[in-house]
Amino acid sequence: MSERLGQPVVIDNRPGAGSTIATEVAARADADGYTLLLVSTAHAINATLYDRLNYDFARDIAPVAGFMRVPNVLVVNPSLPVKSLPEFMEFARAHPAKINVASGGNGTSQHLSGELFKMMTGLNIVHVPYRGAAPALADLVGGQVQVMFGDMPSTLEFIRARKLRGLAITTAARSEVLPDLPTVSEFVPNYESSAWYGIGAPKNTPAKIVERINRELSTAVADPKMRERLVILGGTPLEGTPSDFARLVAIEIEKWAEVVRFSGAKVE
Repeated sequence: MSERLGQPVVIDNRPGAGSTIATEVAARADADGYTLLLVSTAHAINATLYDRLNYDFARDIAPVAGFMRVPNVLVVNPSLPVKSLPEFMEFARAHPAKINVASGGNGTSQHLSGELFKMMTGLNIVHVPYRGAAPALADLVGGQVQVMFGDMPSTLEFIRARKLRGLAITTAARSEVLPDLPTVSEFVPNYESSAWYGIGAPKNTPAKIVERINRELSTAVADPKMRERLVILGGTPLEGTPSDFARLVAIEIEKWAEVVRFSGAKVE
């Protein structure tokens, strides 16, 4: 991007509070194209998850371009006596409130992938939030919890080493990385959940600037080497116009609002 735009690209990490700190900085920045925001599924979730935010994401951030979608994977500890998603669903129905589902914390994509699954299947499985995905995954491998909707990059090595058993992926289509792994939607129609990523800009950033950044990012994502990197991570490229990305964001905000309300998750 730096080379194509002819400008240095400086990464200004503002971690914490589920991306809300960085988003507030971007929302208040000058709309001149020199401040951009890495946006993701978290922003769609936060719109309902947080009681109070110092910005309105839909109003204050202009979607510029999406660039990647990554599935979560429904993985289980091998000690659980199931080898397929239908077997897991049957086992969960026979053992209500006995299966613990780990996540990296309340309101994360992992958590809400599980809540969407519960909402659509009616299964009574128990959410166990951790302070981050790493300790959740460690306890899953260790057998302290039985199930997790883990992100593919983190779970892949454990699946390949047979330390975890993959049952299904959460995107609508199967993954090139694990082509034999079915999608959840093959057994739960219309189920879809993924972690998507893109770029946003302060609202009122001139259309010409937004279109230029969209064009350059789309060109970068279309590069075969970049596509190969995305596939290695289990991701698929997201392409389209700023309007296409804006539609995706709007749909995701509405979708996850329903799931957040179902889950009862809240962050003060």
